[in-house]
Amino acid sequence: MFNPLELNFVDPGYLAVLFAAIGSAATIVTAAMPWLQPDTLSRRIKAVSTERERIRARERERLFAAQAKSSLRAKPIGLVKQLVETLSLSSWLSTETAKTQLAMAGFRGIGAEYAFLAFRLIAPIVFFVATVVYVFFIIHWAKPFILKLAVAIGASYLGIKAPELFLKNKVLKRQKELERAYPNTLDLLLICAESGMSIEHAVRKVSEEIGAESIAMAEEMSLLAAELSYLSERRQALDNLNARTGLESIRSLTTVLIQSERYGTPLGAALRVLSQESRDQRMTAAEKKAAALPPTLTVPMILFFLPGLFAAILAPAIIQINNWN
Repeated sequence: MFNPLELNFVDPGYLAVLFAAIGSAATIVTAAMPWLQPDTLSRRIKAVSTERERIRARERERLFAAQAKSSLRAKPIGLVKQLVETLSLSSWLSTETAKTQLAMAGFRGIGAEYAFLAFRLIAPIVFFVATVVYVFFIIHWAKPFILKLAVAIGASYLGIKAPELFLKNKVLKRQKELERAYPNTLDLLLICAESGMSIEHAVRKVSEEIGAESIAMAEEMSLLAAELSYLSERRQALDNLNARTGLESIRSLTTVLIQSERYGTPLGAALRVLSQESRDQRMTAAEKKAAALPPTLTVPMILFFLPGLFAAILAPAIIQINNWN
């Protein structure tokens, strides 16, 4: 019967030949291993590319279908459009700052710009005429004519600034709404990213879920999802989001997304750090408000609480003194 141990003592060169054969076979298998293994990386890259093209096609179909029903961009009214184009208001009433503020206030499209220009033209005329009628014909103000005319001119200047003040107020209100919805938006993005979603899927999902809390944030996320599908570079879509919001918190989020795409850093870990920083900032802001509360309440307490307190304490004593007398 064949026994390897006996061969080891009988023929020492046999094991050397056997080990050389095993080493040669292992070398051949190791060299051929890259060709034998499936190319999973190329397959995954191809799958991601195919999925992105599918998202692009779906977003185009979705936007085209929704365009007939409603749109985020306001369409110009016929009379307003005719007025703006006839008087060429865009050349002498429009500014780049006003266009940026219109976008930040949520008014998009050429219709919003036409309406703003029309109001900038009509408001000073209306204010001037209303002031003249009120001062000269209603109250019959007994003042010199120059003073009355100066008041009317001041009212017309207020009419010029009224649309800008209204637009600025809308921008501030919208930014506060976006700031309130930002932490929950960040948490939803973090959940979607850690579940394995791509950035396009995550933004689309967040735009659907955050609408119950903030319509403005849902609009911004919907526009971001559409631009991520349409534009060739994601950075351009993220820069557009920064321009539309004008918030430092949104700028931090877009910076994290850009760096994650450029350097390949884990998106979930970056979003988790950003979420923790956002919570810390909110807690710090709350502590500042709480610390500023006692000095703020000092004057109301002196004016409203202390007189009532003194009256409640001293009134019985004053009544008893009067009864003794």
